[in-house]
Amino acid sequence: MTNVCNLDCSFCHKTARAKKLISSDEFDALLHKIEGRAKYLFFHLMGEPTLHPLLPRFIEAARAKGFLPVITTNGSLLAEKSDALIAAHPYKTSVSLHAPEANAAFSDEGYLDTCVGFAKAAAAHGCIVALRLWNLGSGADNSQILDRLHAAFPDEWRDIRGGASHRLAERIFLEWGERFDWPDPALSPCDPDADRFCYGLRDQIGILVDGTVVPCCLDADANLALGNLFDAELDEILASPRAKAIYDGFTCRRAVEDLCRKCGYAKRFSRGN
Repeated sequence: MTNVCNLDCSFCHKTARAKKLISSDEFDALLHKIEGRAKYLFFHLMGEPTLHPLLPRFIEAARAKGFLPVITTNGSLLAEKSDALIAAHPYKTSVSLHAPEANAAFSDEGYLDTCVGFAKAAAAHGCIVALRLWNLGSGADNSQILDRLHAAFPDEWRDIRGGASHRLAERIFLEWGERFDWPDPALSPCDPDADRFCYGLRDQIGILVDGTVVPCCLDADANLALGNLFDAELDEILASPRAKAIYDGFTCRRAVEDLCRKCGYAKRFSRGN
């Protein structure tokens, strides 16, 4: 729904595409075209969703169409946006607590307290909240964040640094993840025969703010554009030769697109990892 962000995270690939916030009519048109095609609707592919003034309305519209809306945010605007966000009742909100570490200009001392306060308030209203530290393997020091989380959620605290997810309280979780290299056409060529697998076009697709359909949530620049949902139906786009080649390639554990061969995230699903 937007590719605009208010931060400049060092780990983010960013996008060279024209900046845009989707309109209400455009969102409704896209929602109509994907109704009944998925269980979860993630309001994030590139950009900070809480920047969009219509985010609460979009969440409510998605729920009305039968989706479970999921938000991913850097948390920097929660102090002013949390009440409206919680009232819209997203199914899940993921907060990237590693965002300040990757922004030299980020100096909000109350950031973590705001995120913890949001997590507790949202959970009390039935929303699942994931507090993310997706910076393992980057040399990051998470000790200060973990100490403050321990103080905020002492009852079920376990001093485990790593793994997938740990429960902090009812509906509140700490999620760990390793930093990975975004797919980038500028990276060096990779072995075309290397074992590769991805859930793109299998468990997910991405829809950019201009309606472009891409195979996965990491193709923020539409390098693998499959079609545009404003101009075509989803079935037509997914039946295109390029989409079928990507899907069939991963079925055989082979990346047919050069960009997919250069994706650090896809390497997680390679045999032996």
